[in-house]
Amino acid sequence: MKNEKIETATRILIAEDDEAMRIFLENALSRAGHLVNALPNGESAASCSELGGYDILVTDVKMPGMDGVDLARLMLAESPDLRVMFVTGFATSALQATDLIARGARVLSKPFKLVDLVGQVESMIATPG
Repeated sequence: MKNEKIETATRILIAEDDEAMRIFLENALSRAGHLVNALPNGESAASCSELGGYDILVTDVKMPGMDGVDLARLMLAESPDLRVMFVTGFATSALQATDLIARGARVLSKPFKLVDLVGQVESMIATPG
């Protein structure tokens, strides 16, 4: 019997209200080999997060209803090892999440390139929790 290394795909939850951006994020991260669940708002992502098992949350900061910062705080309360990446066109909006950034959350400003997104996610995976 061979000694084989079994790798587990990273589970990523995306919350993004812009449909085109959500599809872009989902496709890019799926092609990079991750298991991705992409949802259109914070409320649906919060409901889905109750199922647990996510390694990374990728969320827009500004969304109608529950914003990305509140979603991240909610999910981190239940899963402290969760890694968070905010994607935003409003870099100053991420300043409201300084407590989360201090805990290691990343901010990726729109527009960004596919290589930047995947590189940030790979870096998050490689960084010990």
